[in-house]
Amino acid sequence: MKIDGHCHWGYIAFEAEADPARTGMCNSTDCQALTGGAFGVTIAAEPGSFRLLSGDPTIYVKTADSGTKRQHPFCPRCGSPIYATGLGDEPKPYSLGFGTVRQRAHFTPVRQIWTRSRAAWVTHIADIPGVEMQS
Repeated sequence: MKIDGHCHWGYIAFEAEADPARTGMCNSTDCQALTGGAFGVTIAAEPGSFRLLSGDPTIYVKTADSGTKRQHPFCPRCGSPIYATGLGDEPKPYSLGFGTVRQRAHFTPVRQIWTRSRAAWVTHIADIPGVEMQS
């Protein structure tokens, strides 16, 4: 499916092709720190389909315990994480930040990884009372 998105401020914009069946949720401590939340949700862009339409992201390169390096670009103006990808030449896979994708209502995580780092309350999220807020 063709998707597009942007950072919170709109400075960074992109488009890609993505399969909703490849949406994931990561509970790693890295994703917790990088997103500022309990987990990260990513939409997998088809290799070779990601295209930056505007803006110039700041790129942070994270080295995993395994030694693998991954780019984590974010908007230098609003701080929104945009995507993660490996180093090297195209075509390569991109993991797009769920909240940056305009069509996110069509994407639901189908798997979780790094569950040993999962916050205990995440498995009971539906039990937490909710209330609509007004701005």
